[in-house]
Amino acid sequence: MIFDPVYIIFMLPGLLIGLWAQFKLMSAYGKYSRVGLASGLSGAEAAREILDHPGLNDVPVEPVPGHLTDHYDPTKRALFLSSENFRGRSVAAVGVAAHEAGHALQHQAHYAPLNLRMTLVPVTQFASYAWMGIILLGMFMGMAKLIWIAIVIFSVTTAFQLVTLPVEFDASRRAKEQLFRLGFVREEERDGVSQVLNAAALTYVAAMIAAVMQLLYFISLARNSRN
Repeated sequence: MIFDPVYIIFMLPGLLIGLWAQFKLMSAYGKYSRVGLASGLSGAEAAREILDHPGLNDVPVEPVPGHLTDHYDPTKRALFLSSENFRGRSVAAVGVAAHEAGHALQHQAHYAPLNLRMTLVPVTQFASYAWMGIILLGMFMGMAKLIWIAIVIFSVTTAFQLVTLPVEFDASRRAKEQLFRLGFVREEERDGVSQVLNAAALTYVAAMIAAVMQLLYFISLARNSRN
């Protein structure tokens, strides 16, 4: 499949956008991780304040190893920040921390796309492994029906990527709203926060495009296969 020129053509847009998104993220994060925040807050402190304000005192903020491994775990109701953002007092660190806190605010508000994504997680984990074996078997045996079954399964992962977009964009919106409303970020620091969060959002756009293009390739493959 990876040697099929048609596959490369389908996947090229997602690959190029993905590379561009990663470049934008590394560039924005690298730049603003060196710019100190005037308020002097660390990422962990900013997240804690954002969580405490609406009464999420029981949601812990904990450090986690790795680079940009920051995430909110809705099953544990806990926020995890990479060491550099947990302790960092930069525009980038606080922006990322606020974004993850935004997911906790979504959870508290029963934000529908987040709930849908949570529902899709176990199904997506199964689908991400199952589709490949089925589609390879279908291609080897020349059975379009098996390929269509794999397509249906892979559609779950595509749906997950589509649902992820509004979740991530809304978390960034909530993050910026809270940072500015609570006075943690000054007017001249707004652009830096927005650049970091917008660049991070592009990576999810790239993942969604890659998933959609891969799905379209599989559909074209099934249509061209003999029963």
